[in-house]
This record gives sequence, C-alpha cells and structure tokens, in this order.
Amino acid sequence: MADVLTARARLAALHGIATSYAPAPGRTAKVPEDTVVAVLAALGVDAATPAAAREALAAHEEAARRRLLPATVVVRAGRGALPALPPGTEACVETEDGAVLVLDGARTPGALPLGTHLLRAHAPDGRSAAAPLIVAPDRLPAPPARGHGFLVQLYSLLSARSWGMGDLGDLTALAAWSARAFGTDFVQVNPLHAAVPGAAGAPTDPSPYRPSSRRFPDPVHLRVTDVPEFALLAGEPRERAGALLGRAAVLRDAVLDKGELIDRDATWELKRRALELVRSVPLAPARRAAYEAFVAEQGRALEDHCTWNALAEVHGPHWRAWPGGLADPRSAATARARAELAGPIGFHRWLAWLTDEQLAAAQRAARAAGMRIGLVHDLAVGVHPSGADTWAQQDAFAAGMSVGAPPDAFSPRGQDWGLPPWRPDALEACGYRPYRELLRGLLRHAGGLRVDHVMGLFRLWWVPQGAEPTRGAYVRYDPEAMLGVLALEAHRAGATVVGEDLGTVEPGVREELAERGVLGTSVLWFERDYATEPAPPLPPGRWRAGCLATATTHDLPSTAARLTGDHVGLRHRLGLLTRPLAEEQREDAREAGEWLELFERLGLLPRGRRGDRSEESEEYVEAFVLAVHRFLLRTPARLIGVWLPDAVGDRRPQNVPGTWDEYPNWRLPVAGPGGRPLSLEELMASPRLRALMAEVGAGAGP
Repeated sequence: MADVLTARARLAALHGIATSYAPAPGRTAKVPEDTVVAVLAALGVDAATPAAAREALAAHEEAARRRLLPATVVVRAGRGALPALPPGTEACVETEDGAVLVLDGARTPGALPLGTHLLRAHAPDGRSAAAPLIVAPDRLPAPPARGHGFLVQLYSLLSARSWGMGDLGDLTALAAWSARAFGTDFVQVNPLHAAVPGAAGAPTDPSPYRPSSRRFPDPVHLRVTDVPEFALLAGEPRERAGALLGRAAVLRDAVLDKGELIDRDATWELKRRALELVRSVPLAPARRAAYEAFVAEQGRALEDHCTWNALAEVHGPHWRAWPGGLADPRSAATARARAELAGPIGFHRWLAWLTDEQLAAAQRAARAAGMRIGLVHDLAVGVHPSGADTWAQQDAFAAGMSVGAPPDAFSPRGQDWGLPPWRPDALEACGYRPYRELLRGLLRHAGGLRVDHVMGLFRLWWVPQGAEPTRGAYVRYDPEAMLGVLALEAHRAGATVVGEDLGTVEPGVREELAERGVLGTSVLWFERDYATEPAPPLPPGRWRAGCLATATTHDLPSTAARLTGDHVGLRHRLGLLTRPLAEEQREDAREAGEWLELFERLGLLPRGRRGDRSEESEEYVEAFVLAVHRFLLRTPARLIGVWLPDAVGDRRPQNVPGTWDEYPNWRLPVAGPGGRPLSLEELMASPRLRALMAEVGAGAGP
C-alpha cells in the first residue's frame, strides 16, 4: 500500500495536484485518495491500482528522460534563459513574422522579439524537437495615468432606445457622455460572453458568469436599429420591423415603468425576428468585404461556435446528448450537418460580425470622447459544461471535473461552480493556443480586461463529478506561462488588466501579480488591518497603489444598503443568515460604524449626524456615499471605480450569491433609492449622480 501511495503522490506532484490544503490558518486537510485518482484520470493518467500507478509513473519518467524540449517554452524578454540543451545541439527560432534566428548559445530572451514563435532543436544523438516559444514582456501595460470610471452591468442600463435590456448602443452612449461630462477613463462591464439558451422551453440562465462561450459575445447585446441595413428595410419587411419596434417599446416600458424584471429571452425573441428581416437586405460591397474579412480572420473558432448554435437550435443545448456523432465537432456527421444547416450557421456568423462591429464602435466612441482606457471587458472564470466552447475544444477541458472552492470559514461545505476547468497539460501541449485566442478576442475592442478569480491563473479547486465540494483538490497551472501569455496579449492590445483577487488568496500570489503589473481589486469593506485586533478599517494611505479601488461589486450590497443595513434584512428574508438576525444586525452595525467613525475623523462626513440606521434620511445616505468615494480618492489606487447604481442610491444588489430563483439575480435595472427603475436619460440628468461624479472627477486627476 505504501508503494502505491508513493507512486500516486509522485504522479500527483508531477501533474500539479496538491494532496493536501489549508482550510484555515494553522490547519491542514488531506485530499482523499479517490479524489487524487479521479483528478489524475481527468488528466489522462491511470492510477487506479498499484500496478497502474507504477506503470504510469515509469512512463512519465521515461518520456521526461527522452524529451529534448518542453511542450511549450515561455520566457520573459530580457530575463531568464532558454531551456538547457545537450552540447552540440543545433537550435533556431522561427518567429511569428517568418524570420529564422539561429541560436548560437549566446542569444538570450532579451534578443528575441516579443511574440509566439517556434523553437526547433536537433541534438547530436539524433533527437529532434519543436516547441512553441512564447516571448512575453516582463510587465503588463500600466494605466496611462490615475483614472476613474463606472462599473455597470450592461443589461441593467436601459435607455429610451433599448429593447427590454441594456445594449451596446447604451454602452456607447454612457461611455461617450461620461468621458465628456466627468473625464472618466473607463467603463467596466459584466462579461458579454455568449449565453447557453434554455433547454426545452426553460429560460436562459441570466448569469453572465456561466456562458456557453467566452470566445464570442452574445448578439442579445446588439442595438438592432444601429445595424446600417435596418434603415434600408422597405415595404412589408419595414412594416413588420415597425411592429417589432412597438413590441420592444412595450417590453422596455414594462421594466422601466411597471417594475417588471428584465426578460432576456423575450428581448432576444424580438431582436432575432427583426434581425432576420434585416438580413434580407444585401450588404453593400464595402460591408460585404468587411464581413468576409472578419469571417476569414476568425476561422475555425467562429465556424465551430456558429455550428454549435445551429445544432443547439435543433437538438437542444446539451451536446453530449446529440444524436449520430454530432457530439464530435470533427465527425463526418457534423460535417454533413454543417452543410445541411448552412443557412442558420450563416445567420449566426453574421450576428457575430454585427456584434463585433458594435463593440468596435463603442470602444472608438469611448476613446474619441477622451477616455484613456475605454471599455474594460470581464473574463468569466469558466464556461458552461454543455456550451459551445466545451464542444469545440473538448481536449482542452478536464472531463468529469468542475471548478469550485474548498471549505473555509465562510463556506464550510465548499463550493462547486459547475464550470469545467482547462487541463494545464493540454494547454501546454498546444502552446496555450485556446488561452491566447481567448485573450486576443476579448481585447480586440477593449482598453482593459478584468480577470474574474485571477487566482485561477495559479491554481483551481477541481471537484470530481458527483462528489461533494469538500472532496476536491487544488490543481496547479504554470503561472509563468499563464501570466506570460496574458502579458503578451495585453501588450499587443495596449490594455490594462485588473485581477479580481478577493477572498482567500494563496501566499505570494498578490505579490507576483503586482510584480507583473496586474492590478488588484480593493473593495472598501474588506480593506482592514487584519494584523491588528480587532482588524480596524485600513487608513487610505496604507492601501496598495496597484489596484482598482471601489466601494462594492455586482456580488455585494450597494453602498446605501451597507449604511442602512438593508442587506442584512434581505439575506434574512432569503434564509441565508447563519446567526440570529439581531446578532447579524449588531455585528453589521458595528462594522459600518467603524467606517463612519473613520470618515468623520478624516473630515469626510459631518460629525454628529448619525441616527437609527434603518431610518437614515436619504440626504445622509447620499452624503455617506459621497464620503466613501472621497475616501477612495485619498488612497493611492491607480483606478477608482464607481458602481453606477451607487451614484443614484440604488439599494438592491444585482446578484445575491447562494440564491437561484429566490432572488431576481441579473434581472434588475438600475434604480433609485425607492426601487424605481431609472433610464439612461434619467441617470444622465440625475443631480445626485452629477454631484458625485464631479467630485470624483476632480479628485482622481493625475
């Protein structure tokens, strides 16, 4: 038994699988043996029996002995060295622009151009090898200057021209207006990734963080009337489009005027019918050329994405249940289906192009209005297990595994997020191509990128299918490669990167991210001096400079709700409290009171105006929100983010973790203090918003 445990432990270590973890400081928990076996199996390693484990270990060691080059080589320009090779080995680099550089032993990464190249080597003993060579910059681009901007969930931002939910036209308008009115430098939005349609009449999952694909945006965000061909509709198609416009107005007014929830599926149904009419209008030669260039540039990735969408419309979104070989994107059956579904596939191809065009227009408008960054897109941590990405890139994902989080003080049962992880070995084997292409697509029309759960570039908690989250294991990724690819693609795009590093973070990770130029995320309520009892609020001068500083996020209570304690009552009504209500309220009031006291001491808030939390006047709530942002401005943070609902006193969170149908997650429009939805036009005219942003803009200057 000791022999097999040793073999398994060595296999686990060789494949980056941790056999223990720390659920709390000073505590160590062992990963179950069956979990180690399951994770190894997901990486293509059989360690189920003693003989299998010994055989797998011997095969791995033999392959390592014979290997001339690693599967992928990642180096920083000006630092480190290329892999050591046997004396007399001939080596060269074929660069991405077609040049060939012969390596003479003296050449260092600093003498190699940035990019993704091919390293070739031929040893005297006859061995030959070729491996992708990624030469990355040492650091990611820094923000051009200290700046500020809005954080917003796009669907929640409805204007008089929206069709039931916020769209790319609204994003364009917000970016251009805020840049000109307040000198904002960016607008950070939720992930715009393509969603998985509901199965058998069920609604589409509205969460932006569990998409079908992270490689392509969802056309539900299109502003239909901004498609140039819409204006060319005539006759009966024009009349039908007019009728759809009327129905879209009803849908929009139901949200803004009648308090109904955002209905993504109803919105898409109207947009799709209108877009089908628009597609009947022939493209002008210049636009046809632009469309064809987009299709050629996106290549097989786009074709696979559109094929999955067309097949999902016929057979449902769960591709593992598709008939006759369609679960394999490279099968003969799928090839036949591509021909049979040429029309629907072409429609989805056209939608992808239109969405790309409107994203490009939004970024151009943001920069033209004076934004130094522009759009900051959000990269979700993973994808739906049945979506387009897992169908098209099956070899890249670990079958039978899900990403989550281990047990800790806040989640004693652990968490299972239902997102299949990338296989680190598969990424390395293909030169990190899926990751590179993903980042390149997201940064195509962006000045920045937020990386959700950025700690996942170092390790992820894998949970075997059917197991409790407590029975998972950490699997390590190569951070030098993951950060190197991120640095290279951000450098190509000239983009700033913000990592969401909230919660439990492995020691050294924040430091390594900072060293590479990835900004962190600092949320006011979590910034405390944990080295001092009882962890008082951290003074502004002690905040880190390399971060996006903000008062809240989409997963947290609004700032107004923090002051009044509304969020505790909400969690009580939803059955989420782990202690009696009165105890939670006392603790929450104590924590809020500590911040209020600090604000008063710093002169950010008038003294002596505090009363009963639940009965605070709206005037005081507004003053408190202003004080919070005055405080953020006193920190050295490179970027200051204003949660758009905070600017108008919205007390409702956009998402309450731990709920599904109990709360309308991802379906609420931005609203005022009383919960009345506010249109984009009303937001632009809001004295409250204008007062806050004028002060933030004045204080956030370089």
